[in-house]
Amino acid sequence: MNKMKVLTKLLELGEVFTIQEALDHLKIDRNLMKYYLKVLSEAGFIKRIGKGIYAITPNPNEPPSVHEFVLASLLVKPSAIAYWSALNYYGLTEQIPNIVFVQTPRKRGYEKIVEFNNRKFKIVTVKPNKFFGLNIVKIGRRDVNITDPEKTIVDCLDKPRYCGGIIEVVKALKNASFNQEKLLQYAQRMENKAILKRLGYISERLGLGLEEKIQLSDKDRKSFSLLDPTMPAKGKFNYKWGLLVNVPKDYWEELEW
Repeated sequence: MNKMKVLTKLLELGEVFTIQEALDHLKIDRNLMKYYLKVLSEAGFIKRIGKGIYAITPNPNEPPSVHEFVLASLLVKPSAIAYWSALNYYGLTEQIPNIVFVQTPRKRGYEKIVEFNNRKFKIVTVKPNKFFGLNIVKIGRRDVNITDPEKTIVDCLDKPRYCGGIIEVVKALKNASFNQEKLLQYAQRMENKAILKRLGYISERLGLGLEEKIQLSDKDRKSFSLLDPTMPAKGKFNYKWGLLVNVPKDYWEELEW
């Protein structure tokens, strides 16, 4: 095969590929693959963007363009687009995060913010039992995992700091169409009482009716959680939900958008 035929075959993999994917697709040995990668790189048709990861550009004069969600899926496996990025994907927030939030059960010493191909990613490691509720979306020729709407809301209730604060969760609950039964099941499955407390309190304020299905013990109520962990621990105690409601009095007026 000449280099252009190889490039045509590689384009069948999409805008980006790994060396292993190229080997499997072209069915050639590793040494020959290295030769083609070198030739195509020198010609400007492909660019190495990470260890064993290459992006393709049919025009050598133009830099390769790779969707940030695809980059995220290659950066760490297994993983899923989550938190603020998933909220934005589903149209549950008007805010556009400048960092891609990625969730993974894989333990690894990631930095606070990872830069990859001029994009910024926040890798959030969770316990394996919290890695569930995924949708698969097609981006270009690639399948990318993203938390489904119910799991996205529950994740943001679990870690509000990764979605811009509890206000974004409140907006999502107020404006989203979601499966209430699934949302409750997910919330219980996370094994974090703070999620149920926040969900119950917000549901009661918004009149969603979810609070009627949430049960807390006296012990749960005596152990106070912050409604919004991103804000100072000052406010009024809500003994029904075991929460310190640490948001301004005019907080709920911000929900109109």
